[in-house]
Amino acid sequence: MSDENILSSTQGFDYHEEAPEINAEEFQKVVDSRRSVRVYTDEKIPDNIITTCLKNALLAPNSSNLQPWEIYCVQSPEKRKELNYACLSQVAAKSAATLFVLVARTATWREHAREMVTLFNKQPEKVPKAAFSYYKKIVPFVYTQGPLGIIGFFKRILYFFRGLSAPIIREPVTRKDMKLWASKTTALAAENLMLSLRAYGYDSCPMEGYDAKRIKKILALPRDAAVVMVVSAGKRAPGGIYGKRIRYNPERFIKYV
Repeated sequence: MSDENILSSTQGFDYHEEAPEINAEEFQKVVDSRRSVRVYTDEKIPDNIITTCLKNALLAPNSSNLQPWEIYCVQSPEKRKELNYACLSQVAAKSAATLFVLVARTATWREHAREMVTLFNKQPEKVPKAAFSYYKKIVPFVYTQGPLGIIGFFKRILYFFRGLSAPIIREPVTRKDMKLWASKTTALAAENLMLSLRAYGYDSCPMEGYDAKRIKKILALPRDAAVVMVVSAGKRAPGGIYGKRIRYNPERFIKYV
């Protein structure tokens, strides 16, 4: 990569300094020195706070109110040590008091849907009419997956021709749609978890990257599990973030319309 290309690729940043003769090696040193890295103390997060934060994570919004995610709270030193090598941000993973692995599974969604069907059948009088009408449309979607996915195929054809004449509400009708929806709502659960931990005075951050295949093997996750996010948490050490952080130039990236 030429010096000219490096300079042009950094024009979106506000460095507050002159760098007329920057080269690739020097640029990498600057990035490394300014990289944000979490380092936690060895203080353990109390179990009651973890329980409360995990319950808050379950309140993450999603379109059908049928939860598609599972959260693995990894406190075992042995397991955390194994996961450390599966995370790119090893400093944060190694010093974290707890690692949370958020997993999206369509099987979890289907199981939750069956529980909803059971509730309707056993106590229909306790289900509000509006809720019953809503779930009556949503719950049958569970049976369009797997071997009976052909139903979803015909639904797609129906939606296409209906959409030619009138706008319709977009619903997930394929396995690919379902995976995308599950991943997005699981990411919201991770955000809820991190905000809850910070509200109690504990720092948290998502890992910059991870080896999902290795994590699935370490935690013995099912084949259909999709690792959406790994979150480290703990009490932040005083020197946990070092280096001058790179800040984006708001004049370039914030638009008012």
